[in-house]
Order: sequence, then structure tokens, then C-alpha cells
Amino acid sequence: MLKVNIDSIFGFVPKDEVYSLENKVAEANSSIYKKTGKGSEFLGWVSLPSGALADTAEIKRIKDCASRLAGISDIIVVIGIGGSYLGARAVIDALSSNFNSLLSKDERKAPLILYAGNNIGEDYHEELLKILDNKDYSLIVISKSGTTTEPAIALRVLKEHCEKKYGKPGASKRIAAVTDSSRGALKKLADSEGYETFVIPDDVGGRFSVLTPVGLLPIAAAGYDIDKLLQGAAEMENICRSDSSFEKNPANMYAASRFCLYNKGKAIEILAGFTPNINYIIEWWKQLYGESEGKNGKGIFPAGVNFTTDLHSMGQWIQDGVRNIFETVLSIGSQSNTLKVPADESNLDELNFLAGKRFCEINKMAELGTLIAHVEGGVPNISISIERLDEGNIGELIYFFEKACAVSGYLLGVNPFDQPGVEAYKKNMFALLDKPGFEKESEEIHGKLKL
Repeated sequence: MLKVNIDSIFGFVPKDEVYSLENKVAEANSSIYKKTGKGSEFLGWVSLPSGALADTAEIKRIKDCASRLAGISDIIVVIGIGGSYLGARAVIDALSSNFNSLLSKDERKAPLILYAGNNIGEDYHEELLKILDNKDYSLIVISKSGTTTEPAIALRVLKEHCEKKYGKPGASKRIAAVTDSSRGALKKLADSEGYETFVIPDDVGGRFSVLTPVGLLPIAAAGYDIDKLLQGAAEMENICRSDSSFEKNPANMYAASRFCLYNKGKAIEILAGFTPNINYIIEWWKQLYGESEGKNGKGIFPAGVNFTTDLHSMGQWIQDGVRNIFETVLSIGSQSNTLKVPADESNLDELNFLAGKRFCEINKMAELGTLIAHVEGGVPNISISIERLDEGNIGELIYFFEKACAVSGYLLGVNPFDQPGVEAYKKNMFALLDKPGFEKESEEIHGKLKL
């Protein structure tokens, strides 16, 4: 079961200050469950895990589609950006071998999942097309509107490639769309071409959507158990319910601790992991908290590091740099494999004292030693621990972070469920590309460039 330990912040924030937020946190939870706060139209994720488990027909349809695509594909390309792919990738990467791309399909027991439309890299997408020339593949395209630039242009080139390779009827059986229930460009395309479709709920925003078909379809296609993922999330949904006590609710404790540290000038949170498998969990967390909190001149800046690798780079800054940071360590209990350090007769590296120890034992001492060093260096530490990287524990983690994020946003006084700042770059990009309807903006921006 997921646990949160905040003991290492009490040298920087008095314990009673954290606990004094109990009423404010209760108000935030009341706003969530009664839907009285900002962005209340996007609270469908709150009861999503238990609701999804109850909808056995839809879960079966997701599994059947995933199995069908997996059966005809060496590779499945997930087309999406932001919340439309980060959650799925976080779960898939956490559960997969670190060298998954080098394994055969038989060794993986599922297709290789690749990603497109999360950037506008010309080399990236052209190189992907060349890989797909010689592989059987399918596409899962995820977009509520179907007009977001990055995934929309990726779909154009991949759809064209797929139709040339398999013919239009064959391609239509290899493309699944996760989109709006009734409107939007992708929904219209999917209906006209006969793609199998799944719905992004209207009341669930992109960064909270990993436990909808947005995440469940790719995760199932990668060969992982979405029932166990949802069960773990449902258990955490129950633990984090509105009537659970402040101290026994991990989302409340995490949100309150972050808020207290922010009020002490700790404006940057660094999420640290000690295993490469969770790098994309960190990336998903960055989007979740960055888009949810960064508004109205407020918000904790979310950053991420991969230890021990980054202890040999960013570790110096964290230890001795500006003291406007705090650190949250995502700690994983047991490992899937066993590897011990061998003895060496010459002992030139003087490391025979480690002979016979498992790598995970050494890594755990590195984690503990880092915590002690950073706290002594003036960096408050929060610890979030899960037992292992499996579907159930990751489901718990996803729901925990989502619930704590909503509470954190309400404590800050912002709407955790909108992202108005994301539109600024799009407006400028469309103006620079002379998109119809942006003539005035185009004239203005070209004028600025001449200054």
C-alpha cells in the first residue's frame, strides 16, 4: 500500500503548521466531492476507477480491441500529446523491460509501443515511417478535438502510410480512435472511415485521463492488466474519500505539506526516482502538476531527476544551490530481478566490501544517504513509497497524485482543471504560419519580428 512520510520536512516547517491546514484541506475535499469549486465540470476522474470497474462491457470492449490490434501488429503507434499519451507511456514504461525495444515480440508477448504526434520533429516522424515500412503495425490515435496540431499532422502522415501499405479497408481495421463522443474532427473522420472508437469523457481533462480509454487501450495493447490497474486506483479512491481522516489520507498529507513548503518560499519541487523505469511517471507527474497549478502568478514548479545518475550532475545544485527547493522521493520497494556484485581477486576498485550484496541493497543505501545529505543541506524531503512496480501499485500511485493535485490547486486558490496558458504559443504559431482566420494576429506578430 502506498505510504507518504513527511517527517523530514519538520526541520523546515513546524508539524503543527501542517496539521493546522486540516480544515482548509477538508474544504478543498468538500469542493471536489460536492462539485462547488473552480472547474467542477471536470471532476469525472474522482470516481472513475470504481465506475470503470463497474462498466464491464466497456472494459471488455477495450480488451478485445487491444487484443485484436496486438494480434496483427509488431508495433502499435500511439498518436497523442500531453495527457493523451503521457499517462499511458508512464504505466507502460514502468512495467516494461528497460530494453523493451530490443526484445522480440515473442519475448515481450505483446507489440512494441511507439509514440508519434508528441512533437513536430521532422527527423523523428520520417525515421518512424521508415521503421514501419518493414513492420506490421496499427495506430491508436487519441485526441478529443482532432485538431491539435502535433497529433493531427502525425495522423495525416501515418494514415497515408497505413493506407498505402494495407489499402483503405485494411487500414481502417488497424486504426482505433479515442476521442469525443459526438463531435470534433477526429470523431467525424473515425465515423467516416469506420475506425473503432472509444470515448474521452466530457468531464475528464486530458491530464486526468489515464484511467479512461485514453490510457487503458494502449496499456492493454502493451499486454498489461488494466483490471488490476483500476483495482489499485479504486483502492486509493476509497482511502482518499472525503470522510477519511486528515492524517490517514495520503493525498491530504502530501497536498498540505507541499502548500506549507510553498509558503516558506520553496517554489520548486523535484520529484526524484532511483530506478529508470519510472522516468515517464515523473514526466506524467510534471504535466499533471505544472498544468494544474501554474496559474495567476502562482504554483510550485515541478522538476524531475533520475538518481543515482543525476547525483553526478544535478546533485551538486540540489545539495548546495539556491534553497528555494524541496524534494519528493518516489521510492520503490522490491525489484523484479536479482543481481549481486561479484568478488574480484585483485580488488583494484576497492569495492570487495560490496561483494555478495544485491544492486537494490546498494541503491537503497544510496537513496537513504541522499535523503540525509539533502536534508542536512537545507532541502526538505517528502517520501512516497510503493511496494513494487506492478499494475495495482501503479494504479494506486496515479489516483493518489491526481487527488493530491486537485486538493493542492484548491489550496492555492487556482482552477486545477484548466490550462489557459497553453493557448498562447498556439496563437503565435498559427499567426506565423498564416492560418486562415489569424490575419490580424499574423500582421501583428510579423510586425514584432521586424523590430
